[in-house]
Amino acid sequence: MDDVECESTSAIRHPPSSISLRLLADAMLGALARWLRVLGYDTTYDASLSDHALVRLARAEGRVLLTRDRELAGRRNIQKLFIVSQRWDAQVRQVLTELPLPALAPFTRCLVCNAPLLPMLLSEARGLVPPYVFVTHRRFRLCPDCNRVYWRGTHREHMETTIAAFCAAWRSAHGGWRMANVE
Repeated sequence: MDDVECESTSAIRHPPSSISLRLLADAMLGALARWLRVLGYDTTYDASLSDHALVRLARAEGRVLLTRDRELAGRRNIQKLFIVSQRWDAQVRQVLTELPLPALAPFTRCLVCNAPLLPMLLSEARGLVPPYVFVTHRRFRLCPDCNRVYWRGTHREHMETTIAAFCAAWRSAHGGWRMANVE
C-alpha cells in the first residue's frame, strides 16, 4: 500500500514513531479524532470518559486535550485546544494550523484503536481479507492491537484528495512542505 505523506522538501520523513505531540479528543470530537488518526497523529478518543477522566488522562500521558466544551477548555494545568467549529473538516484545519504538529503521515494508524500499523506479508493476509481483495491487492497493513487489516480500498482516492487539502493547510501554517507518495 502506498503511503501519502506531507514530506519536507529536505527529504526529512516523519514516521509515526517520531510524532511526539499526542492528542486526546473529547466525546464531541469523534470525527476529528478519526481524521487525525487518518493523518497519522496519535489521537486517543473514548466517548465514555468523563471530564475528570479526560483531564486526568491528558495530564498522565502528556496529551493535548481537544475539546468543544468551554468549561473543560477552562481547566488549568493541562495543555488544551478549544475547537471552534462544529464541522470536522474545519476542526482538522484548526488543529493542523494551531498546534506545532510534525508532517502528516497518512494511513499509518489504526482508525479504530489508534495503534501504529505494521506492514503485513501478502501470505499473512490470506483468510483475513475478502478473497477478491486478496487477489487484487499486494500490500496490507495490520493493527497489532485489534488485528484489523488495512489495504488501499476504493475510498482511498477521495481520502487522498481530502488529505491533500489538509496538507496544504499544514504547509501554510508550518511552511516548506509538499505532498509526496512514499513506498
